[in-house]
Amino acid sequence: MSISEPQFSLRLARDLRDLQAAQRLRYEVFVEELGGTGPLVDHENRLEADEFDPFFDHLLLIDARRDTEEFPGVVGVYRLLTAEKAAQMGRYYSEGEYDLSPLKSSGRRLVELGRSCVHRDYRGGSAMLQLWNGLAEYVLERDIEVMFGVASFHGTDPQGLQQSLSWLHHMHLAPPDLRVTALPEGRQDMNLLPPEALERRAALAEMPPLIKAYLRLGGFVGEGAFIDHAFNTIDICLIIDTARMSERHRSFYTRKQEPSA
Repeated sequence: MSISEPQFSLRLARDLRDLQAAQRLRYEVFVEELGGTGPLVDHENRLEADEFDPFFDHLLLIDARRDTEEFPGVVGVYRLLTAEKAAQMGRYYSEGEYDLSPLKSSGRRLVELGRSCVHRDYRGGSAMLQLWNGLAEYVLERDIEVMFGVASFHGTDPQGLQQSLSWLHHMHLAPPDLRVTALPEGRQDMNLLPPEALERRAALAEMPPLIKAYLRLGGFVGEGAFIDHAFNTIDICLIIDTARMSERHRSFYTRKQEPSA
């Protein structure tokens, strides 16, 4: 059977076997492909793990053709942290990089998104849309009002990303009531070029597909980027407020249409 005929299913991780399947895919993407690391990364067993994993829900995209006795055939993952689980953990993952006070004091129902990735063999197809369909169901079932989380540019040199970072700052900065700010210890100013020097095509060409997809949903970015040397990335904080979505964006959010190319 060809890779163009996957046998997809979506569900939340149910046990350690499911969790380790997600961590194994994350290892392939974030460690082997992107050069990331961390204190709990298990190189011997090829598992990308951290202390937050027990508190997150792990949304799994599974292709049954890849199932093995050891692992289910996980080809896409999303980590999801509700406010209730964040309270148990003591903080959100993003609080290691951003001051989330505007979100936490808003009184609105939040979910943090993270560690989103798709197996290399499934990129460019419907896998990411499948994951977003699962995310939409998760959010709608829980009456989530604001989704947020860090998204990454590969590498730690901001000079090569001047167009993208400046475009995000000038064109997609979050309104004050949602505007989280990067913490000083890793902060990188995103206002690297004046508005008149921006070139839309160049800015979007440098931008990872996931970030562009969030922007198409009406997403905003926080103030400042954060350089994460351990993961070899420059991170931005993306915020999606369902109340501010246009009807066109909302129709995607409720899974009525696919995102544009």
